[in-house]
Amino acid sequence: MTVAMQKRLSLEEYLSYDDGTDTRYELVDGVLVEMGQEDPLNRRIAMFIVAMLLQAGVPHALLAIGDAIRIAPDQASARIPDLTVHSAESNAVILDEKILPFEAHPPQLVVEVVSSSDTDKKSYNRDYIEKCPEYAARSIPEYWIIDPIKAVVKIGRLTDGVYQFQDFTGNQVINSPTFPNLKLTAAQVLSGGT
Repeated sequence: MTVAMQKRLSLEEYLSYDDGTDTRYELVDGVLVEMGQEDPLNRRIAMFIVAMLLQAGVPHALLAIGDAIRIAPDQASARIPDLTVHSAESNAVILDEKILPFEAHPPQLVVEVVSSSDTDKKSYNRDYIEKCPEYAARSIPEYWIIDPIKAVVKIGRLTDGVYQFQDFTGNQVINSPTFPNLKLTAAQVLSGGT
């Protein structure tokens, strides 16, 4: 849902924006876009992946939930992935900033857990269609789309500026190009490890 606004927000205004609710927003070309109500399973999935990445040897300091990433150099636009695995360089910058600037070194991985892909077309379009070219423009080497409703984990590898996705379902072991030591199945991810 887009919030009706008199004027577009700058990145600085976005970072300090508070409407007095718990509503989370992303910023698309200066316009606040409500992220919608998140299913509790989505949070469990993100936390399960964090736990598995830690077991695979990823330093905890590189893992982040809720970090904003600027996704365009010429417009006030920021996305907040469900999970970000920073590079050492992007982590150093985000610790000093409230948002990862466009010109900063990209994170290693972003993860989006799709909410209500069967009933919420905006959520589906945002994670499946809009964010792909945005994250690709940031040169993020790996993008995961986790869709509990469709029971699929899509692992995208950035190739020639475009994500090439491989789908994983059921008991297929996920193949992460960036984190080859990560050993888990699509079913484990989709259930949040339960």
